[in-house]
Amino acid sequence: MASRENMKDIATATKPSSRNEIALDETADARFPAKTKYLDQETESSEASSDDSSADEEEQSWISWFCSLKGNEFFCEVDEEYIQDDFNLSGLSSMVPYYDYALDLILDVESPNDDMLTEQQHELVESAAEMLYGLIHARYILTSRGMVAMLEKYKQCHFGRCPRVYCNNHPCLPVGASDVFRTATVKIFCPKCEDIYFPRSKYQGNIDGAYFGTTFPHLFLMTYGYLKPQKSSVTYSPRIFGFKIRDPSQVVLPVADRTAGSEP
Repeated sequence: MASRENMKDIATATKPSSRNEIALDETADARFPAKTKYLDQETESSEASSDDSSADEEEQSWISWFCSLKGNEFFCEVDEEYIQDDFNLSGLSSMVPYYDYALDLILDVESPNDDMLTEQQHELVESAAEMLYGLIHARYILTSRGMVAMLEKYKQCHFGRCPRVYCNNHPCLPVGASDVFRTATVKIFCPKCEDIYFPRSKYQGNIDGAYFGTTFPHLFLMTYGYLKPQKSSVTYSPRIFGFKIRDPSQVVLPVADRTAGSEP
């Protein structure tokens, strides 16, 4: 009888412990149920983001790619509808080599004879496309849509600021010293002192000025008259020990000295 009672006591003592162990296992499973699911979701999201980024790279147009290059911050994106209108491109076919190939490259159109070009000819087509886009850009920024695109860049100071001290870092506008291609590089025009300067970036300083023309900044300020500031009247006057230096041309000589200087 004693042995049976002892066996019952042992059985009743072991049952709760096994239940407790099962309960602990269930709580552990309940605390960490989504670990593998979370990792799976994370890998799926990373794969989806990589797919989206690769898709964005594939879908990027030539115009967006060109304007995003370092040194091309002065350019705005020209609407493809504007480029597709032959009237807007009149006279450019005689100025740009490989004109048809360059135009197809800008509009992301696959040319049927593209495979027949050599590697050197492909490089010439790429440089011709940059030249053609720049000349189209000079015409586009004079239109209402082009003005709006350049206005956004002007508000964000994409064209740089005036290096003159008394202009207080006023935003500038791009301008060309000539409308003829390969004559002069682009400069920046300050509306406050109404003078031109070299861009600070060496990459921007290599851009042809004909891609912006001589008209743009002045027509831009006439269109958006509220952006034109009052011309700066403060000028720097050199001094020595606090005294202004007299301009030699304004010095009045005595009559004797003037007559003596006029004699042979």
